[in-house]
Amino acid sequence: MRFQRVSNTDSDLLALVRQLDAELKVTDGEDHAFYNQYNGLEDIQHLLLVYTENRATACGGFKALNKTTAEIKRMYTAAEARGKGIAKAVLQELEIWAKLEGFQQLVLETGKRQHAAIALYESTGFKRMEENYGPYKGLDESFCFTKAL
Repeated sequence: MRFQRVSNTDSDLLALVRQLDAELKVTDGEDHAFYNQYNGLEDIQHLLLVYTENRATACGGFKALNKTTAEIKRMYTAAEARGKGIAKAVLQELEIWAKLEGFQQLVLETGKRQHAAIALYESTGFKRMEENYGPYKGLDESFCFTKAL
């Protein structure tokens, strides 16, 4: 497993994000258009790819919400690479990177139907927020999490 920091125009990243978006379109159902508006890459300057046997198999990133808080975005592991701890490794690398960038807290949103994602975040020390943040406030379909760095 090899990590590589990439730009938001990297072709391997874009291929994985297309797979992620296709899966989310199915899982989110009629809510997909709402959530998709917050999933653009243009504002994400910190992106990470995982290569397994020279093939991009996972990605994730973060963007600043303010001076102390970053939001985890675009976490995805290709179907054939799941169950091997890759997503957990991506999340740990993103946490280290965010801390090095001076952030003190991470937040993220996932859909309540994203059972594997929820399990990942809970297993890595993220805590469910009592109240959702930002555009997810008041949405029953969204679960928001936080973790101090």
